[in-house]
Amino acid sequence: MQKRKIGSNGLEVSAIGLGCMGLTFGYGPATDKADAIKLIRAAFERGVTLFDSAEAYGQVNEEMVGEAVQPFREQIVIATKFGFKDGNPAAGLDSRPERIRQVAEESLKRLRTDCIDLFYQHRVDPNVPMEDVAGAVRDLITEGKVKYFGMCEAGVDAIRRAHAVQPLSALQSEYSMFTREPELEIIPTLEALGIGFIPFSPLGKGFLTGKIDAGTTFSSGDVRNNLPRFADGAREANHHLVALIGEIAQRKQATPAQIALAWLLAQKPWIAPIPGTTKLHRLKENVGGATVQLTAEDLRELGEVLAKVPVQGERYNAQMMKTINR
Repeated sequence: MQKRKIGSNGLEVSAIGLGCMGLTFGYGPATDKADAIKLIRAAFERGVTLFDSAEAYGQVNEEMVGEAVQPFREQIVIATKFGFKDGNPAAGLDSRPERIRQVAEESLKRLRTDCIDLFYQHRVDPNVPMEDVAGAVRDLITEGKVKYFGMCEAGVDAIRRAHAVQPLSALQSEYSMFTREPELEIIPTLEALGIGFIPFSPLGKGFLTGKIDAGTTFSSGDVRNNLPRFADGAREANHHLVALIGEIAQRKQATPAQIALAWLLAQKPWIAPIPGTTKLHRLKENVGGATVQLTAEDLRELGEVLAKVPVQGERYNAQMMKTINR
């Protein structure tokens, strides 16, 4: 798979990475550990070199990533995150410098490595000055325990303040044909500062695969049960958008998911999405998105479709929306 330079500090990753959250967190029961390791190794065999984890996804997530990548550790990039109290999103935020250091030390052990390639602040903590957060990561980089600094779901002011202390290599935020808010301020800021972009949920939490409709039900523990965009009325309206994307996909002899990923890759050369999956056939499909070439005419047509059928419903509930774009 083709590689992409993410930011101006030397970080290079596969055009499409693997988001590992769903293996243990957010989408119902955890994947069997042996199956998860097999999936991660299958991703590497298909050219994936960016594997995204976090303390907040449960300790087992980092442990399975660490075990899975041991045979090819030096050839890949491991990303993980700090920022929640005791690693629990429900407990609130904690980006105090001493906590950042603690998370780094614990993550290094679970990942079976001596250096975290990309260390993200999972959410901006309004109770800790951004300069202190960036300074703590800068110290870890100086010590050789971290290579690159990143932030997740951060607003323009926080990005600029952090970048002034320790240059950021990547921002990870939700971005897809389903969620285009980053185009307004975030992407121009990243371009101006030389920071790469790692979109999560590039398939709209599964919606852009074309496999979710008004009749779809989600298992207990699946975060989509509580998201406005997946409420019955919104789901029915949004399915119309996916149907139109599917018509374009058919003409390109691709799937809707592959078109969605190809669209993201066509936006900027420093964007590398991280679709997540627990299934091998979906992994193969997602990797195939990197080979789909969209022409200027394809992009124009997709732009018209997106303008004509606006997405219905917020991507998060009101409480969750308060934690993003700070």
